[in-house]
Amino acid sequence: MTAKGAKDCGNHGKTRRTQARRCCACLLVFNFILLLTILLVWAILQPTKPKFILQDATVYAFNVSSPNLLTSSFQVTLLSRNPNDKIGVYYDRLVVYAVYRNQQITLRTQIPSTYQGHKDINIWSPFIYGNSVPVSPNNAESLLQDQSSGTVMLLIKADGRVRWKVGTFISGRYHLYVRCPAYITFGTKSTGIEVGNNAVKYQLVQQCSVSI
Repeated sequence: MTAKGAKDCGNHGKTRRTQARRCCACLLVFNFILLLTILLVWAILQPTKPKFILQDATVYAFNVSSPNLLTSSFQVTLLSRNPNDKIGVYYDRLVVYAVYRNQQITLRTQIPSTYQGHKDINIWSPFIYGNSVPVSPNNAESLLQDQSSGTVMLLIKADGRVRWKVGTFISGRYHLYVRCPAYITFGTKSTGIEVGNNAVKYQLVQQCSVSI
């Protein structure tokens, strides 16, 4: 190879390296501007997670049979409010179930997918139930004791996935976890109202914890 050919090859390699560095620099600048734009929009809009309230619970069945089998049937009313005035919420998937002392005692009932607009309120009243669900001996004994004392504390949970909508932009999916304490009273301590067929309705209006 002549000296001129070697020089041309060297210049060609140098040009390719320069172009590669320029492409990397442009890509980094673009990513920085995109990230900065997203952060600015997010800061300006100040998105707030939805608010949930457990309004009431109607108890149709709630008893323990031997050996350590729990049968329960409830209808709960959940209110969800979108506090954002510029951000909508897509509820892609939301299931509701009941928990007693960290043990799930009902099946998961799915709420239909829906969109919640700015400042909108949604109300759902799903039935959740479990027939002869095995529970730990300790939980079965604790439940009988709680019922005898007149108060049982349940946890109504709602798990799902949500997306945010800002203008025409729709975000990726985020996990939603809702936890609503429900105090069910029995006997002389009962604060419920009989609504027929041995069903008792409790007005709870309990604020729920929400995490995303």
